[in-house]
Amino acid sequence: MKIKKTPDMPDTERFLCDAAPAVNQGRRACQEDTLAVDFTAGADLGFAVLADGMGGHAAGDVASKVVVTEVFSELKMQAGDPSATGENIGSLLRRATDGANDCLATYIRQFPETAGMGATLVAPVISGNQLYWISVGDSPLYLFRGQHLFRLNEEHSLGQQLQDRVDEGALSQELADLHPDRNCLTSALMGNRIPQVDCREVPVELRHDDIIVAASDGLQYLTDVQIARVIFENRFRPASEITDRLMQAVLDLQDPEQDNIALCTIRVSDPRARRQDPPVRVATRRIFLNLHGEKKQVIGRAQAQALL
Repeated sequence: MKIKKTPDMPDTERFLCDAAPAVNQGRRACQEDTLAVDFTAGADLGFAVLADGMGGHAAGDVASKVVVTEVFSELKMQAGDPSATGENIGSLLRRATDGANDCLATYIRQFPETAGMGATLVAPVISGNQLYWISVGDSPLYLFRGQHLFRLNEEHSLGQQLQDRVDEGALSQELADLHPDRNCLTSALMGNRIPQVDCREVPVELRHDDIIVAASDGLQYLTDVQIARVIFENRFRPASEITDRLMQAVLDLQDPEQDNIALCTIRVSDPRARRQDPPVRVATRRIFLNLHGEKKQVIGRAQAQALL
């Protein structure tokens, strides 16, 4: 989709990106999260690629590595090509994701014992001051802006479908919360048809001091309010310190079932802006939270896309 330039739309400028990844095994027997990050100074594209594997030892870890390797390689190969930027980023992300899925299919054919393995994917891409992404599964992509945390990407899970029915008034919150399969994924890369893909082809315009966090669902042992509070308290610190404090907050829970954790914090800054720029409030795709966890507004995806 082509973006029509309007007088109030900022020109594409190269923001400075400070990126900091981290991975932790949690309490699991093996590490099935894989993460790769590339924000090379002067490059037209900066990106992170994260996959959360499923299928158990010697399968989920392989799946996540295959997905990250293939998507990262495709993005890296195209990073210096001017034709890969702007309105072509969406097609680049889809091509990279399809290629990773095809590689999984080939691997499963060669090693039939790995049938059933797969991985989620979340890959934010920054070009100038524009944020694009592709995601499959439930790995979250957050934007912290001003004093508010926004879940940007879709969640492909039965739990999200149940919550949608609750929001529509077709199901009670209690029944949704008690559903035994609410954590099941409704989409993942598994070497066959991908049921759901969230690919942002119209970019989110980034602003000075925006903070982006891409993560596996291991980070979500913290609530959105807890995540927002940690980022808020460290919002002027380097990305590495925000990542460290988010990771430590998860580990401090000492949950005996703690999943693998992978996350990458990306702090963006406009060299022309001043530190004291006023915060800008926007609406989130699903729920609008303040730091005290108050539910402010629930809106639909189409409305939120127009706002972002």
